[in-house]
Amino acid sequence: MEFSSTITEQGSMADRAYAALRDRLMLLEIAPTHPIHEPQLAEELGVGRTPMREALKRLETDHLVVSYPRRGTFATAVDFHELNYISEMRQVLEPLAARNAAANKDPEIRAQLTSCLERIDALDPQLDQRSLLLLDIHTHRLIYKAAANKHLEETLVRLDNLVTRIWCLVIDQMPPIAEHIKEHSALLRAILDADGELAAQLVTDHVTHFEQALRSAP
Repeated sequence: MEFSSTITEQGSMADRAYAALRDRLMLLEIAPTHPIHEPQLAEELGVGRTPMREALKRLETDHLVVSYPRRGTFATAVDFHELNYISEMRQVLEPLAARNAAANKDPEIRAQLTSCLERIDALDPQLDQRSLLLLDIHTHRLIYKAAANKHLEETLVRLDNLVTRIWCLVIDQMPPIAEHIKEHSALLRAILDADGELAAQLVTDHVTHFEQALRSAP
């Protein structure tokens, strides 16, 4: 079964436009440096000009688009050199999020984490690339949400968006996506077992391994 065509976001038309465009930009379906055709995208997404502009303002804050006076709005370039800075922050913040998530006893959050773990354990490696990428993104965002710190969550989501773009740039030279996703299984179990220290160590190893794999890509 295909995971999902998008990481949906509840809320206003601007929220939904933001979520749909964010996914396209993250997965490089809107190519880096390419112009954002507002009227065309607004029609595709079924939203008006105002929600589209609100979405683009948020995406500019996320460093996924950039606007130039009298020139328009463009997808930002993917700068591989940013990996140093992104990884430096993730090495500090991802373990904090994992510890916080492990301490979260909220039954709804735990049910979502359990469902995600079950999906990964039953993962079909033959799923299409987009569905696998979206499952990886969903897993990360769920852990950030479980950390129950909106400032931490927002920062990590933004960093994950940026590193996913770098990943997509070299994905054909990377190990299979399914192998990467399955690394989340032990992490989710540690969180559900309320073992914060193990969760923190596992996510540190995961971030380090992922960065090394990105750097070894031709």
